[in-house]
Amino acid sequence: MKKGNWKALLPIAVFLVMYLGLGILFEYVLKIPMGFYNIPIVVSFLTALLVACIQNPKLSFDEKLSVMAQGVGDKNIVTMILIFMVAGIFVGVVGRESAESVAYFLLSVIPARFAVIVLFVVSCFVSLAMGTSVGTITLITPIALAVSTASGFAAPLCVGAVMGGAMFGDNLSFISDTTIAACNGQGCAMKDKFRANFKIALPAALVTLAIIFIRTSGGADSAAIIKDYNLIRIIPYVLVLVGGIIGINVFVVLLIGIVSGSVIVLATGATQATDLLANMGTGAAGMYETTMVAILVSAICALIQKYDGFTALLNFIRRIFKTQKGGKLGMGLLVGAMDIATANNTVAIVMANPIAKEMAEEYDVTPQTTASILDTFSCVFQGVIPYGAQMLIALSTAAELGFEMSAFDIMPNLYYPYILLVSALFFMFFEPGRKKVK
Repeated sequence: MKKGNWKALLPIAVFLVMYLGLGILFEYVLKIPMGFYNIPIVVSFLTALLVACIQNPKLSFDEKLSVMAQGVGDKNIVTMILIFMVAGIFVGVVGRESAESVAYFLLSVIPARFAVIVLFVVSCFVSLAMGTSVGTITLITPIALAVSTASGFAAPLCVGAVMGGAMFGDNLSFISDTTIAACNGQGCAMKDKFRANFKIALPAALVTLAIIFIRTSGGADSAAIIKDYNLIRIIPYVLVLVGGIIGINVFVVLLIGIVSGSVIVLATGATQATDLLANMGTGAAGMYETTMVAILVSAICALIQKYDGFTALLNFIRRIFKTQKGGKLGMGLLVGAMDIATANNTVAIVMANPIAKEMAEEYDVTPQTTASILDTFSCVFQGVIPYGAQMLIALSTAAELGFEMSAFDIMPNLYYPYILLVSALFFMFFEPGRKKVK
C-alpha cells in the first residue's frame, strides 16, 4: 500500500479548532445566543486552505493553484454548484406559503389527538418538497407549538416530531443539498440513491409513527385545527417530487417547478411580477454560502489528496475494517465524525466524499450505496446534535413564541434519527455482502 502522510490532514484540524472549538466556546462558555453560528464557516475554511497552501514546500504556489483548480473544476462539483443555484431559485419562487398550505390542509381534516402524528407526516412531506430541514423546521415549528397549545401535548414532543420529519426529507429529497452533494460526489443517479435510501428510511419512519401513536394514544381530543390554505400552491412541490421519483433530470425537474411556481404565484396574486425576479435572486443568494463551502472544500481536499493525507486515513480504515460491511461502517463513522465537527451535514458529506469514493473502490461498494450511507449517517448525527442549525432554529423559534425549553428537552423526543441509525445498521450488517475484500 502507498504510504500516507498524516501531516497533510492538518488543515482539517485547523478548521475543527476554529469552527468547532470557537463555536463551543461562544455557545456554551460565553453564553452568546446562536454563538455557534457566529463563527463564519467560509472564513474557517479559508484559513484551513491557507494552511494547506503553506504545507509541502516542494510544490510551487502555481502548482498548488493548478491542483486546486482541478479539484474545483471537477464535473461533479460544477454540477453540484449549478443544482444548488437552481434549487435556491425554486424555493425563492414558491415561498413558504405554499408549504404552509400543505401543513394546514392536513391539520384541518385530522382530529387533534392525531396532531403529533400529522406534524411528523407533514414535516416529512414538506422537507421532501423543499429539500431543506432548516426551512421545514422554520416553517412548521410555529404550527407545532400552536398544536401543542391547542391539543395539550408537550411542546418538546411536538417540536421533536417536526425535527424528525424534517430530517426524513433532508435525507431523501431530490433537491436536498445533502442528496446533491452525495450523489454528485459519488457519481451516481439520484433515483438510484433514492431507492437505496428509501428501504432504510421508510421502516424508520413507520416505526417512528408507531412510537408517536403509542406515546400520544391517551392524549387530548379537541376540535380540528383550522387555518386558511390554498391547495393550488402545492402543485409546484408535487411536480418536483413526482418528477424526481420517476427519474427526470434534476435540472428539468427544477425548471418545471420554477415555471409552474411562477405561473401560480402570479396568477393568484401572491407575488407581484416586479417582485418575482427579486425573489429568485433571494433564493439563489441563500445558496451562496453552501456554494462557497463546496468550492473551498474541493480545493482543500485536492491538496490533501495530493499530499497523500487521505491515503493515510484510508490505510488506517483498512487496518481496522477488513470486510465489505466493515468498510460501509467506516464510511458512516467517517461522515458522522465530520458532521459532529462541522455541525453541517452538507459540509460533512463534501469533506467525506473523496475518501468515501476511494473506500467504495477498495471495498467494492456501489456508488448509490455509498451515497446513501453518507447521506443517512450525516442526517442521523445532524438531527440530534444540540448545537446543530436544526436544533438552534427550533429553540430560537420557541423562545420567540414564549416557550421555554432546552435542547436536552427535545433530544429524548427525536425518535426518527435514532430509529434511522438502527435501520441503517440493520441493513448494513444483515444484507448479503462479500466476507473478504480482494
